[in-house]
Amino acid sequence: MKRQQMVNGIVKETAEKSSMASSSNGGARSSRGLPGPAGASQEGSLSLSQKFIQITLVVTAYWTVSISMVFINKYLLSSPDLKLDAPLFVTFYQCSVTVLLCLLLSVLSRVAPSLVSFPILRFDYKITREVLPLSVVFVGMITFNNLCLKNVGVAFYTVGRSLTTVFNVILSYTILKQTTSIKAIVCCTIIISGFILGVDQEGNSGVLSYMGVIYGILASLCVSLNAIFTKKVLPSVDNNLWKLMFYNNVNAVVLFLPLLLINGEIIVIRDFDKLYTFHFWMMMTVSGVFGFMIGFITGLQIKVTSPLTHNISGTAKACAQTIMAVMYFREYKTSLWWLSNALVLGGSGGYTHVRRTEMQRQHDENVKARAAEDAKPLRSPNSVV
Repeated sequence: MKRQQMVNGIVKETAEKSSMASSSNGGARSSRGLPGPAGASQEGSLSLSQKFIQITLVVTAYWTVSISMVFINKYLLSSPDLKLDAPLFVTFYQCSVTVLLCLLLSVLSRVAPSLVSFPILRFDYKITREVLPLSVVFVGMITFNNLCLKNVGVAFYTVGRSLTTVFNVILSYTILKQTTSIKAIVCCTIIISGFILGVDQEGNSGVLSYMGVIYGILASLCVSLNAIFTKKVLPSVDNNLWKLMFYNNVNAVVLFLPLLLINGEIIVIRDFDKLYTFHFWMMMTVSGVFGFMIGFITGLQIKVTSPLTHNISGTAKACAQTIMAVMYFREYKTSLWWLSNALVLGGSGGYTHVRRTEMQRQHDENVKARAAEDAKPLRSPNSVV
């Protein structure tokens, strides 16, 4: 029963944050906590203008890091200039960078605890085994995400990975036997309609990759499963999301090694003509750093605003990202193609609003019920029944 409640909580949390919160970064990584100056939580002492500046800077940073990471990953995965056909190696390297950054922050937190707040990391083989089921899903999530980005354009990327919210609803019903309100189902129907229309219009333009669509669907499924498994294994790392990220990426690095061998990417990298160029490794390292940063920035945006505002920011960022991609790659899109994006983004935003309203109403009802219970007169122990 306790396990079911744990899974129940993460599905509700994922449903509230919607698919746009997961598709807002190129590595499909979720919020992981906030390292930074100890005692940096001084928001209550900030003036209104200071809060406005703070929020503006954080949202700008979120948009910059998230959009930049998508374009950098697209360059690494399918640039005609780079001509590197090794998506698993790119993902493997990004996970390796994350592990190294976690270790670096852990060392800095020991050397300068007043400046950096980060958990002390000590490798524990038992924890790696407990985190392994999540790591398998995590590897699938980031792999399918990058394979989707490799095979579809940046402009279609938002639509291609738009079914996370739908899978949240499906998993909550199949695993937890929870029903969903009609309003939420209508929003999911709108998302599915936008997805189908987008696939149709992309096909009409002659640039549709069916494998890219399949990878996008699998990535969306893995995002939903990742949320469930994350909640399940969090107690193994003392509910510390940074520790979880460290062990998760350590496992991912190990899991990718046989996949690189099976997929023949070790030979591809060996024969890659730009393997020893500074530009290649700089772009690879920047993508890894941005993959690490997106978790920090996402958590920071939620901290200084709210989960709902984060969703709105993510939806607006996806719109801007799509428009930027169309302009940058000089693509022509039909009005129906733009309609498909509007349906996906509108349905996702609507679902977030519906779930938030339902959860707020449930919370208010629980508060009223507790208040009514507390208001009942206490029965005397000597009273006769």
